[in-house]
Amino acid sequence: MTDTNPTIDDLVDKVGEPLGESGWLDITQERINTFADATDDHQWIHVDPERAAEGPFGGPIAHGYLTLSLIVPLLTDMLQVEGVSMALNYGLNKVRFPTPVPVGSKVRLNASLAGVEEVAGGVQVLIDCLVEIDGGTKPACAAQAVYRLYR
Repeated sequence: MTDTNPTIDDLVDKVGEPLGESGWLDITQERINTFADATDDHQWIHVDPERAAEGPFGGPIAHGYLTLSLIVPLLTDMLQVEGVSMALNYGLNKVRFPTPVPVGSKVRLNASLAGVEEVAGGVQVLIDCLVEIDGGTKPACAAQAVYRLYR
């Protein structure tokens, strides 16, 4: 999709089109620790670099749900729909985490518009999302995000 600021009505004609790729985002130990504090998930594979170095991934990795949550800011950087009075994260379809995200890596979002349907007061939008790791061969996360955009 070449128009990064479409209106709600424009979206219907853009179903099936790629939204493109976001910029890269650094995955730091500080970001992981902050997420661990917010979610009370302090598993050693995420927050203990010394122990994680001896673990199955050779170092600490991001939480899967941290990776998933990054879809929101990365998508916001890619797409701003005009004429929206309120946007809601309505849910997700089929979330998978094919490969871990190590500390020190960079991720970006590759997304496409999978569907748009009318709902009372607006539209429901389906966006196919792949969170990619710089230099990686598999996505870190694959999910279909469901948003409600209200006029």
